Amino acid sequence: MNSLRPSALALRRVSAAGLLLLVLSPMAAPLTQAQSQPQSQPQGQQPQQPDQAAPDSGGPGADSGVIALPKKKEAPEEAPPPAPAAPSIKNPEGVGDVSLRIDVPEVTVDVGILVEKTHQFVPGLKPGNFRVYEDGVEQKVVGFKRVEAPITALLLCEFAANSYSFIYDMRNAAYAFAEQLRPQDYVALMTFDLRTQIVSDFTQNKSQIQAAINSLRLPDFRETDVFDALYEGIDRLDRIEGRKYIILIASGRDTMSRLTFDKILKKVKDSRDITIFTVSTGGFMRAVTEGRGGFGGQMRDLDYLQADNEMRTFASTTGGMSFFPRFTGEMPDIFGQINQTIRSKYQLVYHPINAKQNGTYRKLRVALVDDEGQPLRMQDEKHKPLKYDIIARDGYRAKQEVE
Repeated sequence: MNSLRPSALALRRVSAAGLLLLVLSPMAAPLTQAQSQPQSQPQGQQPQQPDQAAPDSGGPGADSGVIALPKKKEAPEEAPPPAPAAPSIKNPEGVGDVSLRIDVPEVTVDVGILVEKTHQFVPGLKPGNFRVYEDGVEQKVVGFKRVEAPITALLLCEFAANSYSFIYDMRNAAYAFAEQLRPQDYVALMTFDLRTQIVSDFTQNKSQIQAAINSLRLPDFRETDVFDALYEGIDRLDRIEGRKYIILIASGRDTMSRLTFDKILKKVKDSRDITIFTVSTGGFMRAVTEGRGGFGGQMRDLDYLQADNEMRTFASTTGGMSFFPRFTGEMPDIFGQINQTIRSKYQLVYHPINAKQNGTYRKLRVALVDDEGQPLRMQDEKHKPLKYDIIARDGYRAKQEVE
């Protein structure tokens, strides 16, 4: 009996082990499957689906767990009203897109203020000292500056086969002008009798102008067509930008011009940025022969008086000055005054109240006033009153509007 006990005990142990294995075998499969899943579900609960998308009813799934919060339905927004349709404008056939541009007219007036006795330029004036009137109506000055710059000038000289005293005066006057030129100045020399001739084109070489003046020896014709020559000179200068000057040295008598005085005066008025200075020749000969020669002499004297008046008109209309010397010694002072007037000026700019571009001629007048609006009075060092001249253009012609 004692030898069988171990065997029976072993059998009991094997049977118990087998029974335990049979009991645990059904539970091994679920345990193995549970290890492949992220986590096991408690008994009695439905397995949770992976959090891949928010529930159909709305709300974040990760924050609410297995219970989905219903999303509050918002009132549907009303669609904005459609934009109004752009107006449809059709251009006439054959006409493309057109843009409108309005130009505001602007007038520039150069003003020289000279002491009447010494012909010296008056410096130190302020914008408030100037009054500009167009056709009698005061204008508002919007721009003001003092100008002192190189000059561009045409020396227009009468060179005709009449009395030698006229040629002598012309050459002395032209040479006196050339002596006062500066290196930055541009000057040309043109002569006229029955026809015009360019002796020297525009140059900055003062020696070239002086040599051209000295070359004037023998003229071709006796005629003096000053109207035609002045017309051609203005045409040449109109092609050049900026401020230009004509120094007209002549007797002023016109003998065979195709143009009348009215036509050349219209040309002078229509010129832009051109100032004319006139210097008369033959003054000494006229002084010693005036009143002689009977009726023929009287007609000659009247002819010269008319020429003087025309020379003054050309100068005053454009804001220049006119001179009638009798002696050669006057020439340096005359051209010194012209030189100072040309180089030293006040420049005023305004927009005219009458903005119509109708091609009409507008009269200009410039006045000087003090701080209280009264006429400006000047005094010298001894407190004596000084008279002064206002050198400005007589007027201008407005642009013609293109229709």
